Amino acid sequence: MTANGEKMVSEKEKNQGWVYCDRVGPTAAGSSILNFYAERYTHSTREQWRQRIVAGQIWVGADRVDEPDRVLASGQNLRYQRPPWMEAAVPTVVPIVFDDDDLLIVDKPAGLPVLPGGEFLENTLLWIMRSRHGATMAPLHRLGRGTSGLIAFAKSVAARREVSADFANGRVSKTYRALVNGRPPTDELTITVPIGRVPYAPLGRVFAAVDTAASEHKASRSEVHVLEHNEATRESLVAVEIPTGRPHQIRIHLAAAGHPLVGEPLYLPGGLPRQPVAGQPPALPGDGGYHLHSTRLRLRHPTVPGVVISLWSLPPVVLRTREERQVGEALHSS
Repeated sequence: MTANGEKMVSEKEKNQGWVYCDRVGPTAAGSSILNFYAERYTHSTREQWRQRIVAGQIWVGADRVDEPDRVLASGQNLRYQRPPWMEAAVPTVVPIVFDDDDLLIVDKPAGLPVLPGGEFLENTLLWIMRSRHGATMAPLHRLGRGTSGLIAFAKSVAARREVSADFANGRVSKTYRALVNGRPPTDELTITVPIGRVPYAPLGRVFAAVDTAASEHKASRSEVHVLEHNEATRESLVAVEIPTGRPHQIRIHLAAAGHPLVGEPLYLPGGLPRQPVAGQPPALPGDGGYHLHSTRLRLRHPTVPGVVISLWSLPPVVLRTREERQVGEALHSS
């Protein structure tokens, strides 16, 4: 159990393993299998990929191969058959906030990844939702592993089509609470720093703040409103509305503005990633420690004309205003 009484998935049980598929393109033709994987998937070392190939975990078409130097041809299909592994424990209590034939909106706990990736496969919100509510469930937006709060899933084709279009066109309202270092210069702040991928040795590339001259960037906008400032801790409680939804947008934008989230493991003031220190584990985008909660979600119903769904999620205590904490204490004591 967590401190909040949430159930955790056991670390002792292995998942079922997974098969990762690739196709050799024209630019990769003539490469060895080892070079193909080591250059594309830098989350693992070259030696780790060599060991996997020698162990027979890679298939080329219908052939299982164990020769790292085998040369590839354009159009070949590759499979990396990853054996079952133990995943880190995650909270699995996921309250349902809204549910009908088209949409399921839940209150995600911090520490639960939304999608499979890295060391997570079955200990993810997507896997949990599909196991409980059907295999067609699809998330309509993303929350970082360390972010808690409201997230919407499509249950129907119409919901996936209509709500996805509304997200893409900025017609869905999303508001977050965050605890940041320092005090922004004004109580109302608009941040429009573009977001794109930058080099980062542990993973190859990560999303971060870039300028408009970058070859790969996307326009991004965050509207920040300061709710409270604590002079003793030099921290500010802010509400952030994001018309756009770039990966790690709030974390990057607040860092770019000089006010990283309290406990932020990766993004430094300026919005670029913290460079690894020899002898210490590198910071990764999925690392937690920061305080960020999706408090409000407002969207059109995908199949009922004129109906707007507007939901509110009470943030964790650390992200509540003094007034909200006082009300909570009064209700708890009554």
